[in-house]
Amino acid sequence: MLDQGNNTELPAIPAKRYFTIGEVGELCGVKPHVLRYWEQEFPALNPVKRRGNRRYYQRHDVLMIRQIRSLLYDEGFTITGARARLEGPQARMEASISHQIVRQVRLELEEVLTLLRR
Repeated sequence: MLDQGNNTELPAIPAKRYFTIGEVGELCGVKPHVLRYWEQEFPALNPVKRRGNRRYYQRHDVLMIRQIRSLLYDEGFTITGARARLEGPQARMEASISHQIVRQVRLELEEVLTLLRR
């Protein structure tokens, strides 16, 4: 689900907790008005709103936006098709597999760290 596809030309996501709509636009190669439209079309994309209705996106939101961008711009999906792809059973399976891979990598890194500390 979070496969970044052809997003190699996009900048790396900094280690921050929250991003403004302008920062996300630069990180994802999408204009702010497109992000606001996608919020209406993709229920999973729901940034935190604070004072003055300002949007603050988290890392998982940025990854989701990059996935949406890839589906729409690179793979040629329609909005409806991209929504179905992100919400369907295949997406849940891909998310589960990704979660398992991340868990395994984390365990391996912890083992390496333990070895390095000796």
